[in-house]
Amino acid sequence: MNKLRTQLMLCGGTGCHSTGSIAVKEAIRNELKRHDLHEEIQVIETGCNGFCAVGPVMLVHPEGIFYQKLTLDEIPKLVEEHFLKGRPYKKLQYVEPASKETIPIMNDIPFFAHQMFWVMRNKGIIDPEVIDEYIARDGYFGVAKALKEMTPDQIVEEVKTSGIRGRGGAGFPTGLKWQFAKASPGDVKYVLCNADEGDPGAFMDRSVLEADPHAVLEGMIIAAKAINSHHGYIYVRTEYPLAIKRLEIAIRQAREYGLLGKDILGSGFDFDVEIYQGAGAFVCGEETALMRSIEGKRGMPRPRPPFPAHKGLWEKPSILNNVETLANIAQIIVNGGKWYASVGTETSKGTKVFALSGAVNNIGLVEVPMGTTLRTIIFDIGGGIPRKKKFKAVQLGGPSGGCVPEHLLDTPVDYEAIAKVGAIMGSGGVIVMDESSCMVDMARFFMDFIQDESCGKCTPCREGTRRILGILNRICDGKGEPEDIESLKNLSYIIKDSALCGLGQTGPNPVLSTLRYFIDEFNAHIIEKRCPAKRCVALLKFEIDPEICTKCGLCFKSCPTGAIEWKKKEVAKIDKSKCVKCLTCFDRCRFGSIF
Repeated sequence: MNKLRTQLMLCGGTGCHSTGSIAVKEAIRNELKRHDLHEEIQVIETGCNGFCAVGPVMLVHPEGIFYQKLTLDEIPKLVEEHFLKGRPYKKLQYVEPASKETIPIMNDIPFFAHQMFWVMRNKGIIDPEVIDEYIARDGYFGVAKALKEMTPDQIVEEVKTSGIRGRGGAGFPTGLKWQFAKASPGDVKYVLCNADEGDPGAFMDRSVLEADPHAVLEGMIIAAKAINSHHGYIYVRTEYPLAIKRLEIAIRQAREYGLLGKDILGSGFDFDVEIYQGAGAFVCGEETALMRSIEGKRGMPRPRPPFPAHKGLWEKPSILNNVETLANIAQIIVNGGKWYASVGTETSKGTKVFALSGAVNNIGLVEVPMGTTLRTIIFDIGGGIPRKKKFKAVQLGGPSGGCVPEHLLDTPVDYEAIAKVGAIMGSGGVIVMDESSCMVDMARFFMDFIQDESCGKCTPCREGTRRILGILNRICDGKGEPEDIESLKNLSYIIKDSALCGLGQTGPNPVLSTLRYFIDEFNAHIIEKRCPAKRCVALLKFEIDPEICTKCGLCFKSCPTGAIEWKKKEVAKIDKSKCVKCLTCFDRCRFGSIF
């Protein structure tokens, strides 16, 4: 007789693995066995739960009780209190910072309460390595409907009706892309999934693959039927070992169930998928470069037209969609395009997944309806800025995106609105910056990334980004000149107008957006030789104010070079000959005595 009464859904994404969830899982199982509860209570390792800031996390099903920051030391007490004595263990429950109130139920926590889970509907509640659990959540119903009840034209029309646009960055209408590929002549066509995800601060695709790999496979099968393709590739970076492992398991299980391979579900339609591991080149996120990489060539973009829908992989008609786009497709087929289009804005339908990181309390994955404001994402879901610091800017769209300042926080998240303020939607990276961030240095950081990752094929990107980076380096080193501002603008517009691919064309966005909204910081660096945020070390001189110093010794203990002299009950001093301006003491001092 089955005694099972409770399931413990323990997050097993990469984020929680890094904070010890694997050891926690074994500790819980051992503790349950010790109390003879292992037949009543089952521990299930899920994919990413989304709330990365408080991992490892666990959901007690069906109660809905949410536990956070699990540690090995607390497991015995948790099992004793909750599962023996029947009272939730408050020490590991979420506490709302503003009110100091404990919120035990997951869906009541503000981080989750303001979201809408469509792409991430299975996150944290199924075992991604068990196909039956995906099927129990209506998995592969979309494939059954598409293959048994719909023609390719009907599939394409349903996707067009939904209004879904590519979630990989460009925002091209997915249904239109499929229509072009379907109309292209040829017996050999390819369906490709872009899981390369090279933006700093982006981890949406990785988390979806780790939590719900079958959703992506199902979307690819439906896309294959729509364009009459019989083979697909998932291009995933080799730095994602857990995502690759779960994809391999999902593909194997789908084949065993007759959902991949020959005569899928007895429909007469054949389609199979294989994984191609990329080496981590940022430019391979661009569709034509990705295809060249799969072909075994150097990943470099090619001029368009011809577009991939006509000549793509091995010069055959191909469609490329990213992980998030494909994870939406099955629900569109099952529920209808009008259902999907009922959420969002006039031009941007459905939901969008963002990776929220940086200077924000609640780091993690966020899924919201299109049209949600940046303020809601950062403050209502993200919990605002830590350590009572002020918000300064948010970088949208990764290194090819732009910085949005505080007065534009009520900008709705959709493709057109974001573009108007000088950023791009991108794949969904959201990096929050507080008052301690130097915007000139941030522009330099992103341009350094773009310049380093440029494939070098076209001169504007190869040489233009190098020139811009050189100017930004000089400004941060206190050697900037007034004419540098115009030089940055001119170079940026030349690159935007003449670079070969979309990555090069959007590369100058961080520079242009910071010049647009934070010109005062550029002038301070160039004219006053001063960094207002106190981040550009070449412009800093460190002193300790004896009137403010509390003689606590924190700066002394944290200094990596021994440059700080301090004795108990004495004011600290800085030995300039040893100081390397690493900012450790400045960040560590709680009282503002270091300036």
